[in-house]
Amino acid sequence: MKKIKAAAALAAVGVLALTGCGSSSSANDADTINIVGYSVLDEANQGVEKAFQETPDGKGVTFKESYGASGDQSRAVAGGLKADEVHLSLEPDVQRLVDAGLVDNDWKDNATKGDCSQSIVVFAVRKGNPKHIRTWADLTKPGVGIVTPNPASSGSAKWNLLAAYGSQLASGGNDASAQAYMKKFFANIAAMPDSGRDATTAFTGGTGDVLLSYENEAILARQSDPSQMDYVIPDSSLLIENSCALLKDASSKAKAWMAFQKSAEGQKLYAETGYRPLDSVAKAVGTVTVKGAMDPSNPFPEPKKLLTIDKDFGGWDAANTKYFDENDGILTKLQADAGQ
Repeated sequence: MKKIKAAAALAAVGVLALTGCGSSSSANDADTINIVGYSVLDEANQGVEKAFQETPDGKGVTFKESYGASGDQSRAVAGGLKADEVHLSLEPDVQRLVDAGLVDNDWKDNATKGDCSQSIVVFAVRKGNPKHIRTWADLTKPGVGIVTPNPASSGSAKWNLLAAYGSQLASGGNDASAQAYMKKFFANIAAMPDSGRDATTAFTGGTGDVLLSYENEAILARQSDPSQMDYVIPDSSLLIENSCALLKDASSKAKAWMAFQKSAEGQKLYAETGYRPLDSVAKAVGTVTVKGAMDPSNPFPEPKKLLTIDKDFGGWDAANTKYFDENDGILTKLQADAGQ
C-alpha cells in the first residue's frame, strides 16, 4: 500500500488541479482505491483493508492513502487531490466537497447517517495520573498544561473544544458560565498542534500534563507502548462521529470497500484498535477485548453524560457558525483572546 502523508498531499494539489484530476480512479486503475482520511485513522485502516482484500469484492484491490489534519485533507480534495473515499473527522469537511460538486447531496442518507467510525473525547494523562486529573474542572487548575489540536486545521480539535464547553452545560450551566470556563481552559493551553496525531506526538514527547484526545487514539498509543499514557473518561463527554463519503465517480470496488467498513466484521476490526462500533451494527459486533484499553474486557464504558452534536449543539451547521466562525465564533474569539 502506498501512503502519502499530509504535507506531500497538499503539495500535490496545484499539479493535480491543473490536470483536472480530483475524483476517483480511472478505468486503468479500477482496482485501486484512493482513501483520503484524517490523521489518526492511519493505523486503524490497515487491518480493515487487509481483511477486505481477503474477500471476493476485495480481491486484487490496492489502496493509495493520504492522512492528515481533517480540514486540510478536505481542502486538498476540493483542490484536486485524488480520492475515491474521504473518511474525515467531522461532517463540515465532507460538506465542503458536496458544495464543490464532488460528493452527492444524499451522502448521509444511509443506516449510519454518513459515518464510518465513532469514538468519544477522553483525557490522556501521564502514566499513573500524577496530577490526579479526573474532571473538567481539574483541567483549569493552576499548573495543568493542556494539549489539544488547533480547530483551524483539525477536526478533532472541534470535538474536543465542544466537549469542554458542553461539560459546563451538562452540569447545569449556561453559555455565560461555559464561556467563563473556556477562558480558564484556554489560559492553560500548553500546545495546539495542527492535527490530532501531532497533538499525541507532542504529548508523548513531554509537552503538557493532559491531552484531549479521541478515545481510540489513546488506546492505540497504549497498544504500542502502555507506558506512554493512561486515559480518563470524564463524567461528561461528546460522541465523536467521523464522516465518510464516496466521491461521485467512485468505482464499484470503492463502494464495496465502504460497505465492508460499516459491516459488523469491519466494525469489529475498528473496535480492536479502539473505535466504538457504530450503533447500527453494535449488537452484531458483540463483546470485543481491546488491548490498550484501561479495562480490555470492558473497553467502552459509557460516560455518565454523553453529549451529541445534533441533540446538544443543534447539528454541525449551527455549531460551526456559533462556535467556530472565523470572525464571530464564540470559541474562535476566546482562543484569540487567550493568544492561542
